Amino acid sequence: MQKSATISSIANELNITPATVSRALQDHPSISHSTKQSVLKVASRLNYKRNRVASSLRSGKTHMIGVIIPGADTNFFGSVVHGIEKCANAKGYNVLLYQSNETQEHEIKGIETFLAAQVDGILVSVAKDTNNYAYYEELKKKKIPVVFFDRADDDTGISSVVTDDYKGAFIATEHLIKNGYNHIAHVSGPQHLKVFCDRKKGYEDALKQYNLPLTDGFIYEGNVSIESGKAATRHFLSLKQKPDAVFAAEDFTALGVMKELKSHNIKIPEAFGVFGFANELFGEHITPTLSTIDPQAVTMGKESFELLLQMIENKNEAVVEKKIVLNPIPVFRESSQRKISGHLNVYS
Repeated sequence: MQKSATISSIANELNITPATVSRALQDHPSISHSTKQSVLKVASRLNYKRNRVASSLRSGKTHMIGVIIPGADTNFFGSVVHGIEKCANAKGYNVLLYQSNETQEHEIKGIETFLAAQVDGILVSVAKDTNNYAYYEELKKKKIPVVFFDRADDDTGISSVVTDDYKGAFIATEHLIKNGYNHIAHVSGPQHLKVFCDRKKGYEDALKQYNLPLTDGFIYEGNVSIESGKAATRHFLSLKQKPDAVFAAEDFTALGVMKELKSHNIKIPEAFGVFGFANELFGEHITPTLSTIDPQAVTMGKESFELLLQMIENKNEAVVEKKIVLNPIPVFRESSQRKISGHLNVYS
């Protein structure tokens, strides 16, 4: 078996010091371009493999980051992770992924696992039952680089990358109004999370701008699931004044709304409009296709990693909170575009 090449063996072949080889491999500015090229050429020929443990001890970095997502069963979070990994790999970082399964207990367990692995920084989209951010404030005090993405909290002073959820919700509701729906309901997400508060506010303000009333019973707090969409729709259909459209806080909830409407033989979009949020893959494959808001998931992942990398590389400097807000992109499909003119009895 061929003995593994070392920094010393490269140095001996080139008649230079091991320290020079080490700096050349790290692309240190004090080493000339020609020396770097010579080192890389010999390292490649000798099949030199970097000793990450030794390198970590020297640099104080593991070149690993941790990423916590609520769950891997949605295209949205999968796309965010894709964006993170693409940028991380290009910068020589490995990504450790942990699912919180929407519980704060698992979220904290994930962070503790990452800290034990000595990751250089952590990216987090908080679980839907996370309502205490004291743990993150402690991480900030310890100068551990942390960035929130999608689901963030402005009061913690932790940097974040989010979509303009308010604007996206306003656009969705406005679109329903312009398509002739006058009684628009909303299935929200947990209101202790800012992302869902902003979407609810965008919905409410769109109604106000177009002088439409906010009818009693037209806001149903869901839990971000197909079942909550179904339950919300059953609630709406039980009201004396029934809605003729729903803006759902995310696509799985919207799917639940559509399933329940179909079970009551209510036609979408002729009799009832539906609009979601997140641009999940299934939206373009169901019948009718689902109108939604594209939150730019891959871009969110890339921006999140770049922001975290800045914090890692400037760890000893004072941390200034940064918030990157991405523009929501409407995706208008069949479920929100009324195809007939005149009034139609929604429940005939």
